[in-house]
Amino acid sequence: MARKFELVTPARLERSSDVYMVTVPGSEGDFSVLEGHAPFMATLRNGPLTVYATSGAAPETIEVEGGFAEVNEAGLTVLAEHIAG
Repeated sequence: MARKFELVTPARLERSSDVYMVTVPGSEGDFSVLEGHAPFMATLRNGPLTVYATSGAAPETIEVEGGFAEVNEAGLTVLAEHIAG
């Protein structure tokens, strides 16, 4: 099942797509978000955000610096202070 994922920086919406899973570098440790994940918010540490478009797909890695993530019924939104690249 797909889950809505949005990556936002102060400058713009960087990405908006349906994905299978995203692994987020949380300040308390990495966590993965799949369809049906419980709602919550977390602050981010600098590190790799790993996006899996489909089950078994090769991961795409995006380096993020600071910010926070919110999981709710609409999906996962990552508000990053900065992304590399």
